[in-house]
Amino acid sequence: MNVRPTFQIPIQRLETAAFAPFGEIIRGRRSAGQFSNNPYDPETSPEEPKLVLTNGTPRLWIMHLEKRGVVFKSMARHRRTSQCLGSLQGKEWLVGVAPPNDFADGVKPEFDRIAAFLIPGDCVIKLHVGTWHAGPHFTHDECLFFNLENLDTNKKDFDTADLPTEIEMAS
Repeated sequence: MNVRPTFQIPIQRLETAAFAPFGEIIRGRRSAGQFSNNPYDPETSPEEPKLVLTNGTPRLWIMHLEKRGVVFKSMARHRRTSQCLGSLQGKEWLVGVAPPNDFADGVKPEFDRIAAFLIPGDCVIKLHVGTWHAGPHFTHDECLFFNLENLDTNKKDFDTADLPTEIEMAS
């Protein structure tokens, strides 16, 4: 039996600067209500996430996943669209990410730039176009996830790469 060794990477807290090479964090924003005068303008705010959903038909769906654990051995990326993910039940979860690199076929994530983040259950992450990712991962028995991507993402925009070894996200 050929067993690959496991490489451990530390789990980081989700903070804006640390996550910036991979995507953006979408947190709750207080609102006065539908008919209230709200001074916040999403069209001009630099805090608004930059979504790329123009290369297809957007799809918003809920993934029902069973326990995934904290180990991964491959990563995927979407070269045409950004992707947003968040837990619907307030459960914490993990994601492994590597920054976008050369968009050519056959390219792999930069192994030494792979990072792991603990995503609180009260926010959503938006991955930049081309960000390599593994997840959602979690140790709960099951979890529901909000997923915003394009309708054909898993058919026409799903590039995968095997890693040279398994990666364990460790505390």
